[in-house]
Amino acid sequence: MGAGHGQLFVVSGPSGSGKSTVVAHVVRTVPDMIFSVSYTTRPPRTGEQDGRDYRFVTRAAFEQMLARSEFLEHAEVFGNYYGTHQSVLAAAARQQKDVVLDIDVEGTRQVKSRLADAVAVLLLPPSAQELEQRLRARALDTAEGMRQRLERARHEIENYGIYDYLVVNRVLAETCAAVEAIVQAERLRRAGRPPGSGEARDWEARAAAARRDNNKSQVSAILETFGAQRP
Repeated sequence: MGAGHGQLFVVSGPSGSGKSTVVAHVVRTVPDMIFSVSYTTRPPRTGEQDGRDYRFVTRAAFEQMLARSEFLEHAEVFGNYYGTHQSVLAAAARQQKDVVLDIDVEGTRQVKSRLADAVAVLLLPPSAQELEQRLRARALDTAEGMRQRLERARHEIENYGIYDYLVVNRVLAETCAAVEAIVQAERLRRAGRPPGSGEARDWEARAAAARRDNNKSQVSAILETFGAQRP
């Protein structure tokens, strides 16, 4: 995002990784943060509200917006489109706020190719077995749907190299604190301010611990639980 614009943060993770909860925590606790509500062609789930969880549109309407190049990023997942509308950048610039996106690995790749200074965080499950347990607890999928989600999770984790930060979600409260720290540390870095206070030094320490290059061995161990090759 150009001069005068806020920072764009991306949070990704497989279904069941906790990203919706983490993103909600960041928007609630970090000042001057906008959550970009994605457009989707999938039907709402129980309890979801249009305009809060997603902007639910028809496939035809989505494809018309796509033809007009209105999306910053988009992807098709399990037969449904998801996308981030370009207007979120203008809204953030007007309000002088930062933006957080909850998008998948393909969307992240598109965002990073267009906005090199976007900060991308990947949430990972501790293991394939733990992720499967979380997905079963949600009771949203058939056996085939479960298999597809686990395969997609492996694909997302294998693409960890496009992310700046990697956070393994073992304890949700710790994961929320880690992502909040990443946002705050990146704001300090962008402003050119050293971490002066004790709280700011804690943000920087947590962010440093989550940087991609400090977590490659963890990713290798997690991928092994999916039966994947070591990165």
